[in-house]
Formats: sequence, C-alpha cells, structure tokens
Amino acid sequence: MTDAIKLTKPLVRKNSTIDEVRITSAIEDAGVLRGLRLSDVLNFEFGATSTLLSRVTAPALTASEISKLHPLDFIQLSEALTPFLVPGGAIEPSEKVTVEA
Repeated sequence: MTDAIKLTKPLVRKNSTIDEVRITSAIEDAGVLRGLRLSDVLNFEFGATSTLLSRVTAPALTASEISKLHPLDFIQLSEALTPFLVPGGAIEPSEKVTVEA
C-alpha cells in the first residue's frame, strides 16, 4: 500500500467521512488493468483512471465518489498510480499543489 493521500475535500459516505485514501497492493496485479487501455491510464483519461482507481483504492471508492473528488485529489491519486505503471519510476511526481482560500 502507498502512503495515505490526504483529500483536499473529504468525501461523505453515509455516516462516515473519507479524508484519506491509499493505493492498495492490488495495483501490482495485471488483472486490475483488464478492459483498460494503458495509454488512457497513463494520460490520466478520466474514465480509464476512474475505473482503475475504483479497483485499487482503500477505502474502495465508487465511480460516483471518484467523480465527486476535488480535481487536486483526483490528480494526486492518479499520480500515485504512476510508479506502478512506469518501469523504474521514470516519471517523478509533481510538487504538491496547495490551494489558498
């Protein structure tokens, strides 16, 4: 599992709040890419990346919850996938982006 990614805008699920998400070890299984075009995932195409995130996040996020993520949260989660999909970590994550109110 990856380090927890703190959400900019927590998600509300019934009686609980999700304020951090991790990428699980399921990302290491080729089967999670079933039905997805790797180029779409690597280009952060929303549909493909959302499908992959729904398969590898803890807590497991639904497609609806992923579509409600703050854009910065979606980008952080997408970037967390990259080291598992690019050999040798050829792509370094961008600097953490902060939002000023």
